[in-house]
Amino acid sequence: MSDHTCPLCEMTDVLEHPGKIECLTCGHEWTAEGPADEAPAERVVKDAYGNVLANGDIVAMIKDLKLKGSSEVLKVGTKSKPIRLVDGDHEIDCKMDGISIALKAMYVKKVAP
Repeated sequence: MSDHTCPLCEMTDVLEHPGKIECLTCGHEWTAEGPADEAPAERVVKDAYGNVLANGDIVAMIKDLKLKGSSEVLKVGTKSKPIRLVDGDHEIDCKMDGISIALKAMYVKKVAP
């Protein structure tokens, strides 16, 4: 791939665009010159279609997702209560069907208010 490393998640799976580099893992973008000892910018979380998510957004499932440790399944189209973005490999904390759940952003789409 590349000899670049993401300054946020430290992964090496990156795409090089003219003038910028994008991390495939977390979606962080930075200039090709590199971060010159600056604090990393605020983390950008994108849904499955590339829309930027923010605290308080409402999201919907894009595919059926079986919940580990139970027989529950979140069906396609299930909408959440307002979300909260968190650090970690699961970027979203929310409630769906009365269940508090942590989700990866790749399984949801942003719903228009």
